[in-house]
Amino acid sequence: MTLAVGVMSGTSLDGVSTALVRLSDTPPHAELVAFRSEPYSAAERGQILDTIARGNTRDVAMLHVALGERFAGAVLQLLARARVAPRDLGFVASHGQTVWHEPGRATLQLGDPAVIAERVGVQVVSDFRARDVAAGGQGAPLVPLADVLLFGHPDRGRLLLNLGGIANVTWVPRRGVTDGAMAFDTGPGVGIIDAVTRRLDPSLPFDRDGARARRGRALPAVLDALLADAYFAAQPPKSTGRERFGPEFADRLISLTQQAGGSDDDAIATATTLTIETVTAAIARWMPAAKDDALVISGGGARNPALVEGLAKRLHPRPVEQFDKLFFDGEAKEALVFAFLGYLTLHGRPGNLPAATGARGPRVLGRITPA
Repeated sequence: MTLAVGVMSGTSLDGVSTALVRLSDTPPHAELVAFRSEPYSAAERGQILDTIARGNTRDVAMLHVALGERFAGAVLQLLARARVAPRDLGFVASHGQTVWHEPGRATLQLGDPAVIAERVGVQVVSDFRARDVAAGGQGAPLVPLADVLLFGHPDRGRLLLNLGGIANVTWVPRRGVTDGAMAFDTGPGVGIIDAVTRRLDPSLPFDRDGARARRGRALPAVLDALLADAYFAAQPPKSTGRERFGPEFADRLISLTQQAGGSDDDAIATATTLTIETVTAAIARWMPAAKDDALVISGGGARNPALVEGLAKRLHPRPVEQFDKLFFDGEAKEALVFAFLGYLTLHGRPGNLPAATGARGPRVLGRITPA
């Protein structure tokens, strides 16, 4: 048994998630011991966004260190809450904060692993995406191998949908079976919904419980214009990020809604429906799943009833289930997965699923910073 902490900061910029995980092999197993999520302050989120949009070399370097400190502090706070000493950890696995992701060409995550190793006193596995990109892959999504090995149904097919800032879906033919498994990013998850909500009401970090989406109505003409984006028709393997579905896309949605005479609530409803439409269309078009293979939802979007109900309605009669009810808190999933991927790295085992990323083959991911 190995005890580790996975650290995740996603494209939605909602905050830092840390998961204390107990890992073992044969068969692969990852048990969530403790989980903590701490939101970014408005100032922190603003610094990250400003650096992505306008930062110079010094800004990037300083943010790299600042995020390393932030992640290290989050790890130490999780350990204190769980009453676990740092010396009892085997390692920390940090995904980092993505500031640039150009599929197949370059990907960059910040959060200096040397700072984490120095503050926590354990080895750190980081920079998971770069090796897959170097091998001709998209560098994303990286959750699918864990979906196959940890979360697939033991006897039949299962779809696993993660609704983070970007949505990605994995089809697992059966737990532990990589042959035939498939995964890709479908497009916006909650990232555009959150960005539109913040633009229209800076006091709201997101559309809590989908309340504003319920008060509005999706505008078909605006949806048609947004759905014309070439990404949605592109064939997998494919991945995307804030570079394509970020602030500029959110501003365009708001502008189109206003031009059509829609309200602020209509804009949020349209953003929500965009995620519903793109997820369901991607599953119908690309996934080989049987019609009665259940869809299991995790991520921040699983907490948005308007989004989940819309997906269930469009996918009926396919069963739609919450990851929480089958495994553990779905918001901890990605942090746990990166702890699992770190475990594979330290044991010299591949962490990518080439069918999902398009890499030339399986690759051991990440780099290791000694304690």
